[in-house]
Amino acid sequence: MHRTRSLLVESIRPRRAAAAAEVAVRYRYIAHRRIRSAASSGSSVVQVHVLQNTKNVWNESSALVDLVATRKNIGYRNFSPRSFSSASPNEKEDDVNSPSTNLHQKSQDDASSSSSSTPRSTPPDAPVSLSSSSYPPSAFVDQLPPSLQPYARLARLDKPIGTMLLLWPCCWSTALAAPPGCLPDPTLLALFATGSFVMRGAGCTINDMWDADYDRSVARTRDRPLASGELSYGQALTFLAAQLTAGLGVLLSLPHTAYTFQVGAASLPLVVAYPLMKRYTNWPQLVLGMTFNWGAIVGWASVHGSIDWSVVAPLYGSGIAWTLVYDTLYAHQDKVDDRKLGLKSTALHFADRTKPILNGFSALAVANWMAAGYALEFTSPLYYCGCAAAYLHLVWQVQTADLDNPPNLAQRFKSNNYVGAIVFASCVAGNLTAAAV
Repeated sequence: MHRTRSLLVESIRPRRAAAAAEVAVRYRYIAHRRIRSAASSGSSVVQVHVLQNTKNVWNESSALVDLVATRKNIGYRNFSPRSFSSASPNEKEDDVNSPSTNLHQKSQDDASSSSSSTPRSTPPDAPVSLSSSSYPPSAFVDQLPPSLQPYARLARLDKPIGTMLLLWPCCWSTALAAPPGCLPDPTLLALFATGSFVMRGAGCTINDMWDADYDRSVARTRDRPLASGELSYGQALTFLAAQLTAGLGVLLSLPHTAYTFQVGAASLPLVVAYPLMKRYTNWPQLVLGMTFNWGAIVGWASVHGSIDWSVVAPLYGSGIAWTLVYDTLYAHQDKVDDRKLGLKSTALHFADRTKPILNGFSALAVANWMAAGYALEFTSPLYYCGCAAAYLHLVWQVQTADLDNPPNLAQRFKSNNYVGAIVFASCVAGNLTAAAV
């Protein structure tokens, strides 16, 4: 690592400015990979030392990129500096503005690390939320060819929880719409799984295209492919076209095609508008809930070719309330950066009232889940006990959430996969035990 840094410093010459930037960007990527790998393997004294040293290499290579780009005016947009710190709001970005500052800082950090005789859970100034940074280690994404990895991260293939949160309302609706005493149609479930995978990726692409400038200033998102310059807007637009084409293919494969197409296509304005909501309203999570739970409507429509609003309306409402709970907790990870950038969220809007308000939304979610079952005349306690179990899980999330601890919040956000699964199992059990009319 020392030899590579020396080569980088030597390459800062007028005739080799472009080459220096290219080498620095490449090594910065390698440093990022090493940081992620070390962070995922635990927290021994050796690993703390590796993280601290690699962090400084990251900062040095980023500062070299900045230096070359500024002096020679070569691709500053693509070679903009990126500090490693992703969850330490008090860490100053000025520390990465010059290689000499970083080299001096490295000497101090090395001295501090070597003098420590007791293991620590994290490096002295390493971000506590490293494991929940933008791109945690992903066995699937890391196995892809390097040219495809930025697209995979743009579609969040390394974060499947988003796909599952989009899929569960589709599954709920499909299960409740099945004939009484029957399991949900597995072909429909497979189509919805495919569509959720594709459209969640498309939504992430749209989100990053809208928010790239903001993402560069937010610790958790600054390394996303568009924000970091790994991909251009033209490449993202081409990728989005492919995603939307695939999503259209899935939509046209659903039963009652003409009707379901109209219902499904009606969600596109929400998909496009959601990323903008944080600029204009304190309730962007409400718009996300309306978007992410649209599958509750499409699922019923694909089974019946019509919509029974006495069932679908409370089911859709329960999903929106559920989303307000999990995404408000999620938004607390970014509240420091969002406040600085003038962005809005329910996390900032609720502030110290977050927990009591989210407890209220949890109660609203379970009330609507139960209302959907009541509209279907479910009498078995299985369905209602399952809804109560999902509610208790939401209560646990809210009550144990540390609103200033990103890893804690990320863990609770991901645990909502269990909430969705519990409600789905309840829907299946309730329908299987329902008397055929």
